[in-house]
Amino acid sequence: MTVTRIAQDATAADLEALAEQAGRELEDASALEILQWAAGTFGERFCVTSSMEDAVVAHLASRALPGVDVVFLDTGYHFPETIGTRDAVDAVMDVNVITLTPRQSVEEQDAEYGAKLYERDPDLCCALRKVKPLEEGLAGYAAWATGLRRDESPTRANTPVVGWDAKRGKVKISPIARWTQDDVDAYVLEHGVLTNPLLMDGYPSVGCAPCTFRVEAGEDARAGRWAGRAKTECGLHT
Repeated sequence: MTVTRIAQDATAADLEALAEQAGRELEDASALEILQWAAGTFGERFCVTSSMEDAVVAHLASRALPGVDVVFLDTGYHFPETIGTRDAVDAVMDVNVITLTPRQSVEEQDAEYGAKLYERDPDLCCALRKVKPLEEGLAGYAAWATGLRRDESPTRANTPVVGWDAKRGKVKISPIARWTQDDVDAYVLEHGVLTNPLLMDGYPSVGCAPCTFRVEAGEDARAGRWAGRAKTECGLHT
């Protein structure tokens, strides 16, 4: 696909049409090629989001756009290992890590909504500590990249490599959407990419500590997220 820098005054309709076209034309492109297209099209108006489960997409994006912004949501509930992974990524990779925080601290949220909101109303907790901060943090960007993969869960099975995020009015890029876990593991090994230590400790998917549990052998990788509940997504991608 031809790379043309998107105009600063591009409308939402322009961006949506671009996303739909790119989704079709880049479906069979490599992850790096998809990110090179994003870098060439959006420049500094493009960022990567990372949960710091691993730094695969951040690493790929740094090859396409050295110094790329990597946005991390610090919910106040992360495992120490996740914060450590963020700090290590910031220290050793050619990226600019930007940490977003909710408007309220955990203590302030507890005072308003009661303690352990994540147990009583996890959707609201995610909305306050993840969804709203991300919406505000992405305000200056036209496009953002995620690490979503189609093989992760049924709700992600139709993830386009480039799509339209109607909720935020942004182009949403999922460069490794077609990858499997084996592809991720191979890339990590080949490039020595940082990963969260919890991935080697029974947590194949890492989120906030109160809502993330180890999984048993043979279980779905996301079975440990909100275990025992119908909830499968935090709302960032739905």
